[in-house]
Amino acid sequence: MKNIAILGSTGSIGKQALEVIENNPDRYSVEVLTAFNNVDLLIQQAKKFHPNVVVIANEEKYKEVSEALAGDDIKVYAGAAALNQVVEMGTIDLVLTAMVGYSGLIPTINALKAGKKIALANKETLVVAGDLITRLAIENKVDILPVDSEHSAIFQCLAGEYMNPVEKVIITCSGGPFQGLSQERIATVVPRDALKHPCWAMGAKITIDSATLMNKGFEVIEAKWLFGLKPEQIEVVIHPQSIIHSMVQFCDGSIKAQLGLPDMRLPIQYAFSFPERICNDYPRLNFTDFPSLTFSAPDTKIFRNLALAYEALQKGGNLACILNASNEIAVEAFLKKRISFQNIWNVNEQLMRQASFIQEPTLDDYIASDGEARSYARELVETLLLKH
Repeated sequence: MKNIAILGSTGSIGKQALEVIENNPDRYSVEVLTAFNNVDLLIQQAKKFHPNVVVIANEEKYKEVSEALAGDDIKVYAGAAALNQVVEMGTIDLVLTAMVGYSGLIPTINALKAGKKIALANKETLVVAGDLITRLAIENKVDILPVDSEHSAIFQCLAGEYMNPVEKVIITCSGGPFQGLSQERIATVVPRDALKHPCWAMGAKITIDSATLMNKGFEVIEAKWLFGLKPEQIEVVIHPQSIIHSMVQFCDGSIKAQLGLPDMRLPIQYAFSFPERICNDYPRLNFTDFPSLTFSAPDTKIFRNLALAYEALQKGGNLACILNASNEIAVEAFLKKRISFQNIWNVNEQLMRQASFIQEPTLDDYIASDGEARSYARELVETLLLKH
């Protein structure tokens, strides 16, 4: 029996992870559930799965959660400090980091220091501080198992190939809803349009990131740290059908690919069960339903975020941390209809040029860079509002 802590249990990944656990009650139990603000769903999940501990990050919601679970023999805590500390519990075997954005960084660091195996769905942790995270994993002899479908695919393709040099990895990208549109048409995009992802069901933030290709840019950075790659070894191709989740090309030119229907329960289950594969009754891929699989190069002149991610990867330091912080503010502003879709990457690019660059940042530097970039980004959003 593997005791699992789910950080971000009310989000898309967290909910699907609970499905995997529910389908395998002889293998997995829920030890910890955490959420930021979704009290009603967190309470429902706690009553169903009976974790040892529940954490609500929004301290104003503590009383509501505590009273609702008063008769369930579940410990309830609140606040960021409790969230950061709960991952250190001795009864936890694996921590699924499914929180959105920068908020996953400190809990992941604490889990690594406590020697907990990580199932990583929070790519921003490696985007912000990949060098620090990978160093901690090595020092504490902790496995980081990828949950993103693309990185899980690469991980699966590399199984049994540890002796063989990798020439490059090819990360596939659905392209989101706006591939092939002109700059003029993209200029008219509103949040309702951008939230209609053609293949995957995800939360609002990651869906917008997918539409701008920022999500794919972050996956490029994540791949560098997970698999020890150079920027030139990571290629992105647009694959609208989302059947091939990623590929690995070896030194002899051979390519291995991992295929399947778009279903996040599969990479979640693989991270939970690795190195074993366990049976399930999820829908199977029928090739006759997909007689044509297509591929094309991404247009980084229109979708600038992908180019910015490669630039951040090339320059290193705290630049990816700056990009992530800026992007979180810009996406929030777009969702609130305060800036245009194109201004998401305009804000990001300007922030990368003006924020303070540090070549070899410490954790304190990352925290300071995140705060500075968010402050600059908010100022820039207000400037754009004044112009319009």
